[in-house]
Amino acid sequence: MDKEQLIEKTVDYVKHNMENGEVGHDWSHVERVWKMAKRIGIEEKADMFIVEMAALLHDVADWKFHGDGAGELKARTWMETIGVKKEDIESIVHVVENISFKGSGEKEKMSTLEGKVTQDADRLDALGAIGIARALTFAGHAGNPIFDPEIKPRSNMKFSEYKESKEPAINHFYEKLLLLKDRMNTKTGRKLAEQRHKFMEIYLEEFFKEWDGKG
Repeated sequence: MDKEQLIEKTVDYVKHNMENGEVGHDWSHVERVWKMAKRIGIEEKADMFIVEMAALLHDVADWKFHGDGAGELKARTWMETIGVKKEDIESIVHVVENISFKGSGEKEKMSTLEGKVTQDADRLDALGAIGIARALTFAGHAGNPIFDPEIKPRSNMKFSEYKESKEPAINHFYEKLLLLKDRMNTKTGRKLAEQRHKFMEIYLEEFFKEWDGKG
């Protein structure tokens, strides 16, 4: 099976696997990340097979819903089943394992260009209009409030704190989303993040005006 066929089979697998995907981490999210990863990967001259496979498999079992390590295991098992080369599997699993934001106080561990490209694509989907929609939808799904002025955003959160957080949706902007622009890995990713970041700042300005009855 050639690389194009492996990608096509993986598209079908992920689509089927995520038919009833968790809110904000469904096939539509994966498809957007896949398209963006291809765009960035071409600009950055990355190995596009690794980029495409990593983008497709990056959320196949997200830790927020399935527990630590579930995504890496599921991605590895799938790739072994379809005959992906061992060295490519290791490269792709490295991306799946390290792609997620796990708290502002945690050190980044992504070490390859392909991983950095895929991570930028995933982070771009957490920014801008779609990022706002995903943040609010997830908060509703988790039963978290939109905003509570008595609960202040936290900084330098460790993974253990971040994964247990039940804080308001607006806090998530300050604890993660507004930090992503400066954590982009590639020149292309940084450029694309600028406008989405600005849009979120405008949204928050309007949100607080309306919350305070001034908008």
